[in-house]
Amino acid sequence: MKKDPNSIAKNALVNLLVFPGLGSLRAGRWVAGMGQLVLVLSGTAMGLIWFFKELSQYYGLMGSLQDGAGDEKPKAVAWIGEIGAVLFVISWAWAGVTSISLFQEASKEASKASAPPPPVLTMTKKNPNDAKIQAALATLPNWKRNGQIISRTYEFEDFPDAMKFVNNVAVLAEQAQHHPDIDVRWNKVTLALTTHDAGGLTEKDFALARACDAKLLG
Repeated sequence: MKKDPNSIAKNALVNLLVFPGLGSLRAGRWVAGMGQLVLVLSGTAMGLIWFFKELSQYYGLMGSLQDGAGDEKPKAVAWIGEIGAVLFVISWAWAGVTSISLFQEASKEASKASAPPPPVLTMTKKNPNDAKIQAALATLPNWKRNGQIISRTYEFEDFPDAMKFVNNVAVLAEQAQHHPDIDVRWNKVTLALTTHDAGGLTEKDFALARACDAKLLG
């Protein structure tokens, strides 16, 4: 399901600037949202309780002084406010962590939206030269076709024989003004042929392949 990055970012800002937990719930982070709301509401309630207790004790002491009874000592209620403040801070910190996660999610969704669509594969017409290529390849049973390249691996007794063959191929290639890709692995030589300026296989490739085979036999 596609998500709106702007909506996700707004939920993160609601958490930070409006009310902890509200943005989390709007974003579907139910556990985090409910936990943050419980903490902030509990902290707020305890803060109000502390405030009213302090206020009532203050007015109670004022009344006692007016009545001449100054022995009454105020009860310690600061701990209620302290616990409320701790709960309030925890709720904001938790909401901040969730908001960072939401900002990261919004960034990922924005990146997905800006990414180019995957390429569409289309069917191409059959190359009219394929029949000619297959017919020419049939005359070279040791050569294999891979797309627009034909290749063959020759095997020799040792490295000097392999290099001798490579030198002979170099002479043929110069004469034909058509150069194969050559890969030498000790006693094995692989030739790969294609006509780059034509964008595929041509008679040049098959003519040079036949010449290389003939040189091996000669």
